[in-house]
Formats: sequence, structure tokens, C-alpha cells
Amino acid sequence: MTELLEQFDAVDGEAVASEWAARFSEAVHTGAGAAGLFSEDAWWRDLLAFTGDLHSRQGSAALAAQALSARGVLRGAVQVAAPPGSIAVLPGDRGLVTAFLAFDTVDGRGQGLVRLVEAEGRWRAVSLFTTLEELRDLPFAAGAARPDGNSVDGRTWHARRAAERDLADGEPDVLIVGAGHSGLGLAAYLRAMGLRPLLVDQNQRVGDNWRRRYDSLVLHDPVHYDELPFFPYPQTWPVFAPKEKVGDWLELYASAMELDVWCSTTVAGADRVGDRWRVTVRRADAGGVETTRTVSPAHIVLATGVSGTVPQTPHVQGEFDGPVTHSSGYRGGGYGGKQVVVVGTGNSGHDVAQDLVEHGDRVTLIQRGPTYVVSAGAVSEVMMGAAYSDDSPPTSISDYLGASSPHLSAVSTAGLQAATAAMAEYDADLRRDLAAAGFALSSGEDGTGSMRLFLGRGGGYYIDVGCSRYIADGTIAVRSGVSVAGYDGSDVVLSDGSHVTADAVVLATGFGGMENTARAIFGDDLADRCGSVWGLDDEGEVRGVWRRTAQPGFWFTGGNLGFARMYNRYLALAIGQDHLTTQT
Repeated sequence: MTELLEQFDAVDGEAVASEWAARFSEAVHTGAGAAGLFSEDAWWRDLLAFTGDLHSRQGSAALAAQALSARGVLRGAVQVAAPPGSIAVLPGDRGLVTAFLAFDTVDGRGQGLVRLVEAEGRWRAVSLFTTLEELRDLPFAAGAARPDGNSVDGRTWHARRAAERDLADGEPDVLIVGAGHSGLGLAAYLRAMGLRPLLVDQNQRVGDNWRRRYDSLVLHDPVHYDELPFFPYPQTWPVFAPKEKVGDWLELYASAMELDVWCSTTVAGADRVGDRWRVTVRRADAGGVETTRTVSPAHIVLATGVSGTVPQTPHVQGEFDGPVTHSSGYRGGGYGGKQVVVVGTGNSGHDVAQDLVEHGDRVTLIQRGPTYVVSAGAVSEVMMGAAYSDDSPPTSISDYLGASSPHLSAVSTAGLQAATAAMAEYDADLRRDLAAAGFALSSGEDGTGSMRLFLGRGGGYYIDVGCSRYIADGTIAVRSGVSVAGYDGSDVVLSDGSHVTADAVVLATGFGGMENTARAIFGDDLADRCGSVWGLDDEGEVRGVWRRTAQPGFWFTGGNLGFARMYNRYLALAIGQDHLTTQT
């Protein structure tokens, strides 16, 4: 072993990476010589740079073909380089060399990460990650390129902003439906590129989608993972922010980033006219007086959340004497010491159950199948500690490293399995107590925890921020392995034939998906053209989100704060590419 380590220490990692980058550059430029660049089971994940979309492909033959098909895309040569705050070459064990790459394409500035291994005297990539980071003709006005703030047209800042908000200077380039964190973050990227986004939201204020929810709600991910683009949190911000703070932060973000948001506004109809849309919106003023206006953006983005906005309510036989409420309609505060049945054991079901018991209600939780449960402490300390913490690298570096492994690759799977096992050990007492209380636990798909559940179905897990202790100590009763079969007066009839007497029922049964929201707002034809949204395709990329759909000029965005921050950048760049194409 010592001899092997000494042999590896003698390897000039930068020279190895530079030699491979030169071979890769030649193959892309000439359309020949790609054989031998990749190991047999290698992966190449590309976000816009060489394939024009989000793609993850595996196998040396497929990757060699992809390199050859990219002929004409690369400008100059790929260089070994480093993003700010990182190092260029990261030598590791067992002969692995990891290097950051920098390159230019016909569209703009690119960035890459390659992992190389030596076999039979030649270094080959076991994984390659390439991204388009900035468009040459629509660069981000950020950092050293930020605007100087001086007037360029003789108007004051206040006058200019007033004109922009009312579209007095022309039509928006992009209409974003939904002003939550996904819509706002995308708008910030677009505005920094010089495009004009307009957001419309049915709520009265930005952030109301958080403020109006139940009192116990807090973010389930730590603060270090939840930054919005260009806008880090104060160092005094809590690790798990309560809902009111999240809502206020989104409102502050919209103001600070100069985003144009029309609140109390809904989409009444939309038609495609040439290469633009004609969208009718209804907008209410502070007094509730409604006006109708037509806008003509080139692009529409639906940003109403991963799960959509159409509640998924199971059809149940019989009548129930009390209120039956979907979790989206539960505003918190409980029912005044009543007996309540909560159906569903994802994040929403747990959050609602916790809010109910903390307001004096007695709760029975109905669990149809096993649920993956992990404590927020395990997530922040074990899963995310190295990448998203007070001691981690800059968020941009952690985002890039995190995205560099394709979702279905063996490396990604092994990493998730190892992290899930470590978190289970961290949560050993919690998991034991939950099981003893009759709560059925899973470890996710193939032991990968919550990530594959989130990407595949947008649910099936709970990040514990307080509810699990009530289940473990019996404060919340659990009926596991059953579903609701019917109602009979004051009884909830379960699939095993048993009954639970209750005064109220809350259905934490999810939503119909983003495509159903598109169907409800824009009609069947458009929704049918777009197809399935969310879930992983055969390559392991998320279907329909942050990428082009079959309907030109129509896009989806969603995900938690971290995913939205990472992938909205590439969605903004894709929109920018299309914008430049239509302008020429």
C-alpha cells in the first residue's frame, strides 16, 4: 500500500488533467479521436454546454459519440482552471485525479469537472460534468460586472422603476406565473442578464404562500442550503427559518433585486401568436377592483411548485359529519381540542399533525405505506455538513460539486446510500422509538434516503422538525398499513375494516403535479404537448423542469430552495439562448 501511495504522490495531477483536456479538445474540434477518452462505464453529465439541454449519458461509446456530435461547439481549447475559492486539481486515493475545467463555446463561458483514473497506462475519465455558465451576448451584470447605478436615460431610479413595473417601456420578455422562491430566483437571473421578467401571483403580497400556512411550519433544510441567487442570508439567520421569516425574506428579495411582481393577479387565458404569447391577466387593486390587461411575452414559465397547485383528494365513499380539509387549506390553529384524523405521512402530514397537537387536538395519523424519516439534525450535520455549513466551501462550489454526479450513476447512488446509512446511525434512537410506536419506516429507494424520493415522486419522506417525538411518545396515534376506505357519520372507515371516530379530517395527500396546474390555467392542448413533468427520465434527469418542453416558449421551474437556485441558472441561460435566436 505504501508503494502505491508513493507512486500516486509522484503523479503530476495538473499535467495529467491538462493532457486529457487537450485530447478532449482535439476530439471535439476535429470530430475524431474520441476513443480512449472515457472508461467503459463512464458518465458525462452536460447542462447546456455541448448538448443544448440537460443530459446524463453513460458508456464510453455513447460518450465518444456525444463528443464527436459536439463538433463546432467549442471555441479554443479546454483548460485546467479553477472557480474562485477552489483549487484546480484535487488528487485522491486509488489513482483518482479530479480537475476543474474552463472553456468557451459558441454561446459563452463554460465550466467543467472531470474525474480521471489510470488504466493500462492511459488516463481516462470516469465522469465528466460540463455546464454553460454565462452567455457571451447576455452576461450576468453581477460581481465585477455589476451596474454602476448612474442614470443612463435622464430618469431617476424611482421613475425608471415605476415605468418598468407598469410595463410603460414595453412588453416583458418572460412572464413567470408564481412569485415563490422558484419564480423570484429565476427572475433574478433573467434580470441580471438584461432580460425583462414579469411575475404574476394570486396572493396579495409576495411571501403570502408561506405566511398563510400553519403556525408550526419551518424550513426543513438548513439555512446554508437555502440561499437565493445573488443574495446570501445574514449570519444571524436561524438554521431552520420559520414561515413568517421566509415570507418576509422573499418580499425583501423581490424589492432588493428590483423584480416586477403583480400580486392579486391571475392568468385568464393565453394564446401563441407567432413567436410570442398573448396572455390575458386579471389584476385586483388594494380595494378589490379588478382590471383586465393583455401582455405579450416571448416566454411563459410556470413556477407554482413541484407538486402544483391542484389538490389531490381521494374519492371516498360515504359522508363524514365534520369538516374534511386538504392540507393546502389548513391554516393552522387546530380545531379546539377535537379528535382529528390526518391522512398522509409526508412532510405536510407531519407538519399538520404537529400543529394540531400543539393546539390541543388529539390526532390519529393514517399511514398507507412506509415513510422515510430523518431528523433535521442528521440532514444538517451528516448529509450537508461538508457542503453546506458555516465551515463549508462557497455555496457556488458546493452546488457545482453536488450537481457533478448524474443522479443515476453508481457514484451518486453509493454516496446517497452511505449518507443514508450514516444518518440512520445518527437517528438510531429516533428510528427505534418510531418503530416501537407502530410507525413503518423505509430507507428510500435502494437505501438512498430522501433524494431519489424527492426527484422521483416529490414525496414519501419526512425531515423531522418536531413531529416525530409526538409519535414516539404516543401523543399522536398511528394506524399504519391502511388507507381510508370510507366515511360513516363521525367515523373514518379504514381499509382493514376498522373505524376511527373523529371530529375532523385533514387530507395530506399531495397535489396533482405541475402538468395539472398547466392544464388548469392554460388548457388541455398545451398540457398534453408538454407531457409529464417531474420524476426522472431514463438518463436520470428531471422531466420537463428547467429545460425545454415540446411547447416552444413554455417552461417549468420548481424544486426546493437549493435545487431552484442551482438549476434556475441553466433555465435562465436556455431562455436567453432562445431569446438571442429570435432576435437575429
